[in-house]
Amino acid sequence: MPTPFVRVTPSSVEDLRRPTNAPLFASPIPLRSFRRGGIRDRTACRSSALLVGRRGLAKRREGGVSESDTIPPPIRYRMERGNVICQLQSRDGVDLGPKLDLPFDVTPTQLQALVNDMLQSGEPLPYAFYVDGKEVVGELGQFLQEMERSVEETLKIVYQPQAIFRVRPVTRCSGSMKGHSEAVLSVQFSPNGRELASGSGDKTVRFWDLNMQLPKHEGTGHTGWVLCVAWSPDAQWVASGSMDCCIRLWDPKTGSTVGSPMKGHSKWVSVIAWEPAHLCLPSRRFVSGSKDGRLKIWDAITRRCTISLSGHQMAVTCLKWGGDGLIYSSSRDCQISIWDSDEGKLVRQLRGHGHWVNTMALSTEYALRTGAFDHTGTCPKSEEAAKEKALTRYNEARDGKPERLVSGSDDFTLLLWVPMVEKRPKARMTGHMQLVNQVQFSPDGRWIVSASFDKSVKLWDGMTGAFVTTLVGHVGPVYQVAWSADSRLVVSASKDSTLKVWELRSRKLMEDLPGHADEVFSVDWSPDGAKVASGGKDRVVKVWHN
Repeated sequence: MPTPFVRVTPSSVEDLRRPTNAPLFASPIPLRSFRRGGIRDRTACRSSALLVGRRGLAKRREGGVSESDTIPPPIRYRMERGNVICQLQSRDGVDLGPKLDLPFDVTPTQLQALVNDMLQSGEPLPYAFYVDGKEVVGELGQFLQEMERSVEETLKIVYQPQAIFRVRPVTRCSGSMKGHSEAVLSVQFSPNGRELASGSGDKTVRFWDLNMQLPKHEGTGHTGWVLCVAWSPDAQWVASGSMDCCIRLWDPKTGSTVGSPMKGHSKWVSVIAWEPAHLCLPSRRFVSGSKDGRLKIWDAITRRCTISLSGHQMAVTCLKWGGDGLIYSSSRDCQISIWDSDEGKLVRQLRGHGHWVNTMALSTEYALRTGAFDHTGTCPKSEEAAKEKALTRYNEARDGKPERLVSGSDDFTLLLWVPMVEKRPKARMTGHMQLVNQVQFSPDGRWIVSASFDKSVKLWDGMTGAFVTTLVGHVGPVYQVAWSADSRLVVSASKDSTLKVWELRSRKLMEDLPGHADEVFSVDWSPDGAKVASGGKDRVVKVWHN
């Protein structure tokens, strides 16, 4: 018995069932019997076509007809007013309902209404639809024609939930904030998107007034370059790491340092990561990584090191504190180590790269960074409610699956891992011609974007690691990338002194943003999606708006 399917019209969903072997092509001869799907009928049709050909040949020999009158025209797909048999699938490959007989003029809006009706969701949600990894933008028939896609087999359409809000692309520089006397090495927005901190080679941390676009506070105390700044998930602390081997805590409301510097590393501190809000609120613990190859977990209240982690043989390049309480560290020793944050034990080591591991990203990173703050920057007032909301947002980002980790290396490759499932990488992603400088998961965890010294930005499938496209436009090495909160836009910063905004749907350059006088070292998109901040060698922090 053939698998039944449901015929769907643009105006309604009807439970009409018929065999799935009905032809989707036009024929020069009547195929009424063929449409019934019998083997004997198909043989008769072929015999009839052969008979027509022989009679035509006899008439042509008698001088009655031309050859073009006897040769049947080629088979053509009925793309104009036909139907196509489709199967809706989630991004995990789970079928949604039976097969559907969809008209070729069906649009994504109608597919969206259909999916919401089949899922019986209380509130309609926006969805994007993909065929063979490409998003369906217009009518389905026109899209299949452009792809030259055969419709003789069941067409698999993957639906992907989208953000309920939409971020507008930044198009102009709304302010150039001067104050640093050396290159700006790090910029980061607070989890609510309302405040901005920057670290510089002038040994200071600065806090900026985003409304007036002027310096708000200047934090002094470091005696070396400030290499990194990191906001706590509750937006109450800022930690900075420096080449003076020290870590300092700052109160962003006053810009003053909290207590004395935290010492313990023997070489400069290059990365800092805070414990997620759903594990501890108010935020209290964070981990630091240094060129001395060690990790240290600190208590922000007592400003003391509680756990020291040794295992790397070379400099620590990146740190991530996962939602399961595990700490991920990458190093120039070509390894990624996973640590238990409570006991300080080494849980697992991931090996696969052939050179320095420069960068990492988690699939749940956006939810971990923003904690209890939503895209509007609001947060419950009570600590219990805030912690519960942070846990809910983390579980939604995780979607019932283990966290995924992506790493980028000097060996020109990316590796996609599921660390809690196996030690071996799920996918090796090749294509870059020079070292990979940064990788980032989209906020919905569906995509991965990578920045490289080969002057390109590449887009990858965040579930499988499959290559999607290359975004070409920069004429210099690309240092950093950042996603918009709705996962629809990407901004990249380059040595060519420009920022570029790329659209995920068209996979093309959307905005070219010149303005910096020299290399752009750091870029960040605010969690509320309203603005982008960038800093570079010209010692200026720029804010960009729509």
